[in-house]
Amino acid sequence: MKFKPACAWVDQHHRHHDAPQGHQFSLGVCTGDGRLVGVAIVGRPVSRHFDNGLTIEVTRLATDGTPNACSALYAAAWRTARSAGYRRAITYTQDGESGTSLRAAGWRKVADLPARPGWDAPSRPRRTLGTENVARILWEITTHNAPPLPELRDETRDETRASRGQRQRCPECKSAIATAVTGRPARYCSPVCRQRAYRRRTQ
Repeated sequence: MKFKPACAWVDQHHRHHDAPQGHQFSLGVCTGDGRLVGVAIVGRPVSRHFDNGLTIEVTRLATDGTPNACSALYAAAWRTARSAGYRRAITYTQDGESGTSLRAAGWRKVADLPARPGWDAPSRPRRTLGTENVARILWEITTHNAPPLPELRDETRDETRASRGQRQRCPECKSAIATAVTGRPARYCSPVCRQRAYRRRTQ
């Protein structure tokens, strides 16, 4: 989703937070008839101690109460972040929230954080949000405790079908295929030729 529609959904449906100031990406979940039922906004970690370039935070998640929408958004946020190169994702819940959706998506509880009076400081004034003095729970999912991603398509693979009689190979690859059949080390001019020779042998 684009950022502005995601923020508008959060302002309308989130129970205790306004929309964040920015994001890296936002996701939405829809029903089978195309009705939007939830939004997740994912951005850089709010705490500078976690902002190491490999960690991302689900800063807002709001749904209209549709079953399994939260867990679908948490799982999709992690898949998207992991495919972009992130190694860890974090988020927070308030004390009293069960975290069932997070557990269902593969996240794990890290720490119980004590309540704090707020983010207001003389050097950087903040307005009162109404969520002060509430204990929080830190959750995470990393590449260590998550299932592996499905194997991605090899971009070097040549999937074009060549008609019979028109297949051309360089002399080096022709000799390489012959040596590969006999068991001796083979050399190829490119990864495409290597994979083509492998498919030819396995067929």
